[in-house]
Amino acid sequence: MAAPSVPAAGPAGGWLVRFYASTIGRKVVMAATGIVLVGFITIHMIGNLLVHRGAAAMNGYAALLQSYPALVWGTRAVVLVALVFHVHAALTLSRRARAARPERYAKLRPQVSTLAARLMRIGGLLLATFVIFHILHFTTGTILPSLFVKGEPYENVVRSFSVVWVALFYLVSMAALALHLHHGIWSMFQTLGANHPNVNGIRLHLAWFISVFIPLGFVSIPLGVLFGLVR
Repeated sequence: MAAPSVPAAGPAGGWLVRFYASTIGRKVVMAATGIVLVGFITIHMIGNLLVHRGAAAMNGYAALLQSYPALVWGTRAVVLVALVFHVHAALTLSRRARAARPERYAKLRPQVSTLAARLMRIGGLLLATFVIFHILHFTTGTILPSLFVKGEPYENVVRSFSVVWVALFYLVSMAALALHLHHGIWSMFQTLGANHPNVNGIRLHLAWFISVFIPLGFVSIPLGVLFGLVR
């Protein structure tokens, strides 16, 4: 089977194109962009936890961010680029893996994987849906516009998560995020060369910690509203 052709590129970017076209290159890009995305959602989660300190803290934090538009839009641009490359690398690697697996072998010997690995594609689709929903919900106010008032993030959170189906959708999405993080972080370190009995225990504990810590921080917000702790 002939190798896929790679578009010609100039000397400056040719090696980057060839590197990304390779399987290992896409794995490295997926790992690197994963680090960027995990860093962003960690900071995003910490900022959102200010909702537990009340309206003044949450609204003040949001106002502070809006006073630095270059920082906000620059961060959004970096995250968007990272997300596009992360999704593209994941989809193409999955397609290559399926194409490389003999059909008879795939039927007789299903690939052994963890629950997180088997649900990665479904979870990834759910997370992509969630990201779009989240932006249209809390950033633009397109979804449930009657509950959205620009400049009132704390009040928007309380009003929105008082709607049970919205809170439940966020909870399910965070469960998908937990599975995605656990499998992704474990695989990321393997891709970057940290795959040895001496470090695998650390990898496992780190994957568990991050995949629990971040989603738990996020779900504390809708749960806080539903149980009347945030009002």
